[in-house]
Amino acid sequence: MITVVGVRFKKAGKIYYFDPGDVDVNKDDHVIVETARGVEYGECVIGRRDITEDQIISPLKPVLRTSTSEDDEIHINNKKKAKEALEVCLEKIHLHQLDMKLIDVEYTFDNNKVIFYFTADGRIDFRELVKDLAAIFRTRIELRQIGVRDESKMVKGLGPCGREICCGSWLGDFAPVSIKMAKDQNLSLNPVKISGLCGRLMCCLKYEYDTYVQIRVGMPNRGDKVKTPEGNAYVVDTNILLEQVKVRHIVKTSPHEELSEDIVAYGKSDIKVIEVSRSHAHSHVAPIPTAEPVDFVALKKLED
Repeated sequence: MITVVGVRFKKAGKIYYFDPGDVDVNKDDHVIVETARGVEYGECVIGRRDITEDQIISPLKPVLRTSTSEDDEIHINNKKKAKEALEVCLEKIHLHQLDMKLIDVEYTFDNNKVIFYFTADGRIDFRELVKDLAAIFRTRIELRQIGVRDESKMVKGLGPCGREICCGSWLGDFAPVSIKMAKDQNLSLNPVKISGLCGRLMCCLKYEYDTYVQIRVGMPNRGDKVKTPEGNAYVVDTNILLEQVKVRHIVKTSPHEELSEDIVAYGKSDIKVIEVSRSHAHSHVAPIPTAEPVDFVALKKLED
């Protein structure tokens, strides 16, 4: 087992493990650590704990010290300088007429590098921009292109739920989210309703997904033919959390099947699937209520 502490460098940023060594580090302390890009200032968000070697990325970098008042002042000044650098860079982008959107600026703790985060639809020739910035700030310049999810994480904002977006408030890593997760939870497949500020699928689609998958076991799909205590029927809707299936009974089988107008609800354990619908609709069956039209092209873009 290896003793580590977890450190974040930004609010809702990814958590990295460091070796505390002999440094007395506690949760919520600000610390100075050694990283691949030099000495950095961060916050200890996970106190000392023992983990196995396969949970870390070697070599484990050390915690150099808890921050001093001088370190805190440097960190505050770096934030002020970053705001000034952002204004300067915006002017230069306009001057060079570059089709890019500047999102954020970050100074490394030791001031050896200034990182400019931006988004763009394609590749940008920013060589002249880098020369201008290097001449002004007289340090190493890095222009880092980021995706739309990272943009939302940095800019922050309110989600459809009315709360601050997860990635900007507490979510450290982005987990893969797919259209299948929305389908399996019986959610609307309207792109507007399942996409976040970034224009991609909302991260929260994943939070309850595993629970829905477990409950969904044994439940039929819309259009399946099932046997109920009152006879055979077709499934018109399901409520996964209630483990409930809504059906319309078959009232006539010849010359073709006809369904009752009434919709009856049964528990999952009260019905048995006798025919699985491949298309979730039968041409010979009276119309079954369907969800709103689905734009699969638009949905696919949400996953990209």
